[in-house]
Amino acid sequence: MSLIIPKNYKQKLLPETTELAIKMIKHNFQKKLAEALNLRRVTAPLFVLAGTGLNDDLNGVERPVSFPVKALGDRRAEVVHSLAKWKRAKLEAYQIDPGYGLYTDMNAIRADEELDNLHSLYVDQWDWEKTINESDRNLEYLKSTVRKIYQAIRETEKKVYETFPHITPRLPEDITFIHSEDLLREYPGMMPTERESKAAEKYGAIFLIGIGADLSNGEPHDGRAPDYDDWISDNGEGYRGLNGDIIVWDSVLGRSFEISSMGIRVSPESLKRQLEVRGCPERAGLNFHKRLLAGELPYSIGGGIGQSRLCMYLLQKAHIGEVQASIWPDEQIEKCREAGIMLM
Repeated sequence: MSLIIPKNYKQKLLPETTELAIKMIKHNFQKKLAEALNLRRVTAPLFVLAGTGLNDDLNGVERPVSFPVKALGDRRAEVVHSLAKWKRAKLEAYQIDPGYGLYTDMNAIRADEELDNLHSLYVDQWDWEKTINESDRNLEYLKSTVRKIYQAIRETEKKVYETFPHITPRLPEDITFIHSEDLLREYPGMMPTERESKAAEKYGAIFLIGIGADLSNGEPHDGRAPDYDDWISDNGEGYRGLNGDIIVWDSVLGRSFEISSMGIRVSPESLKRQLEVRGCPERAGLNFHKRLLAGELPYSIGGGIGQSRLCMYLLQKAHIGEVQASIWPDEQIEKCREAGIMLM
């Protein structure tokens, strides 16, 4: 994605007021999320030791920011990409029963991101994880959880409108569920991001199911690491995948806008299969993976919800740099300034 400069863009809030609005959104949304999913807040690490298997590998190609730890004989630590696997281990450590879970403020550095309206070197999100029963590992449980999260987003959007009446709500009442295979069939010949935008514009808000496994064209809709979301299991509707993305239509940028990536997590069986499919069976020897394969970790569902992404969308901003402090190429800063987009 290259930088998008909307025509005749006008800030709906001045920077000082934006800061207050960000605080309000974060306070209200995390409270609603915790209530909807029975979550409690925990403290999260900024970095983990390399070689433990705890860091999120994202698409498997992104390089983590790392550094030697003098006190540990120069063992390397890695700044987290996300806490997808760390959270599941914490469910077991805290012995959290099925139906309950945890959430945390996750801060990360993703040095390989291509910087544009939606992508920053700095990533902040609510990482959450919930213990479930094995019988909950199905598509209906996933959809029910998505609806609860979407309702929390809509209630937060309403709060923004009550506080700033000139920022009118844009989200539809309901979120539409679509499998990535159906999207491929409906829009053949298009790139995955183009298919997402078509569906998001049509419905306003979608949950795109099945991210990671190859589709009928031999390619996945998008990449997913093999060791957290379950993208290989049959979901009961003739397709594979018990995961997906919450995607909305952003009228400011005129494109689809991903707010959350989430899913039912791998079982020991699906982890083994996904490691084989991705050609990395050696990961089974890492500590996290050994524990999961031995049945020592609970079944779970979890995901991440972008904090700056949510603030950007609800405040109808054109660039994520309007709601978070990061660094950007000089050329991008200048183009944004000329268009009235004030980066922090």
